Amino acid sequence: MPIFDYECKHCGRIYEELVLSSSIPDSDIECPECGEHQSVRRMSAPSISTGGLVSSFSGSAGCGSGGFT
Repeated sequence: MPIFDYECKHCGRIYEELVLSSSIPDSDIECPECGEHQSVRRMSAPSISTGGLVSSFSGSAGCGSGGFT
């Protein structure tokens, strides 16, 4: 998802904005606090996923049993 961090130069608020197209200029982004169009994109930390799945299953079915009796 293209979510960017922005800072409004008018009121100073820092916020995130989902930008669906890379062709939208920063000057079109409206500050949710004051409504001005004076926001600039800020550097943000990347989101990192481990890719692992967490399972809460604690049944006694072993590998290959399929859980059928």
